[in-house]
Amino acid sequence: MNEISTIPAGGPQVEAAETMPHSIEAEQQLLGAILTNNDLYDRVASVIGDQHFYDPVHARIFDIASQRIANNSLASPVTIKAFMEDDEGLKELGGPAYLARLAGAAISAFAVRDYAQMIYDLAVRRDLILLGRDISAKAARIDVASEPREQIVEAEQHLYKLAEQGQSESGFQSFLKAVTDAVNVANTAYQRDGGLSGVSTGLIDMDKKLGGLHRSDLLILAGRPSMGKTSLATNIAFNVAKAYKRGLTADGTEGAVDGGVVGFYSLEMSAEQLAARILSEASEIPSQQIRSGDMTEAEFRRFVEAAKSLESCPLFIDDTPALPISQLAARARRLKRTHGLDVLIIDYLQLVRGTGKSENRVNEISRSQWASKPSLRNSTFRLLPYPSCRVRWKTAKINALSSRTCANQDRSSKTRMS
Repeated sequence: MNEISTIPAGGPQVEAAETMPHSIEAEQQLLGAILTNNDLYDRVASVIGDQHFYDPVHARIFDIASQRIANNSLASPVTIKAFMEDDEGLKELGGPAYLARLAGAAISAFAVRDYAQMIYDLAVRRDLILLGRDISAKAARIDVASEPREQIVEAEQHLYKLAEQGQSESGFQSFLKAVTDAVNVANTAYQRDGGLSGVSTGLIDMDKKLGGLHRSDLLILAGRPSMGKTSLATNIAFNVAKAYKRGLTADGTEGAVDGGVVGFYSLEMSAEQLAARILSEASEIPSQQIRSGDMTEAEFRRFVEAAKSLESCPLFIDDTPALPISQLAARARRLKRTHGLDVLIIDYLQLVRGTGKSENRVNEISRSQWASKPSLRNSTFRLLPYPSCRVRWKTAKINALSSRTCANQDRSSKTRMS
């Protein structure tokens, strides 16, 4: 029989603790199952940790048991007793006899995963309550160094981190599943016009090289100044958004079946300038004529028609200058929740402001580059125009000139010696 004794939660008391969601009985029965059959630990290790237990004594028992099982040692009431003889919380619950009662209250093996998920869900609810209290306390405290907008971004980051717990580590997967995913990608390319498995850029030669834009891809478009990096990125964004069609995807969910929703961070140009470029491309009228108003009646009519046809184009532009990487990621997540997001373009990477102090601008840009990858890894392609080739080209040019100078000096020296 499963005889459960109700116990008070140990440790420091939190205000209004009775309102915090928890289940002491579920924790007791799960720990009992693990102590009687250590093999069950592997079923729940990917779901919960010691931080998810409401009772501190239960958290310490789980921590000790998990360490012993990881070392291929037995975790039972007898073996754990030696590690908790001086534990004041366990003494309040009855000492070593409480460990024996836990083992007697063990649940069956098939239910441990459900109990672990229940304990995890209750822990998330408690974290939400504590986060809400923290947000309320910070908002009530007026501080010059803490602006409301920064508090909103910080709160959103905490909520997103809480939502992503347990989702970033997928663990090992069988080769069969990996092969199945690869076959599905190839099948998508075979069935789609043009033979692409990803989203078409609208540029035939680039699609042949890349096979389209794929989820979780991170590409950096580098080139010297005035080589057309922004123009290329703009054309790709416009082509992807123009081809957008919504329907049922291969996995049965609703989403983009062709093209995609595009988010464009324009940290250098304004949204109006970027829209003028796109309208110039769509109406086939030079940008200079649009800016100066030097258009015929037919060209102006074509310009207006192009603008009307692009009204429903899912292309979203953010021209806020000097965005920090934290706000950039937060705004991208917000766009994904509200409208969806398939392609994210940042123009350009060097203008993204890092977080904190950095002694090296190159390291700061590298951190910004990789910080943008995990948060949208499973759903979004990112293109980052970056004028880095200018530095490399100048360095290569200087090295080449130095080599030629040294070679000329060597030849002159040999001539004088002869």
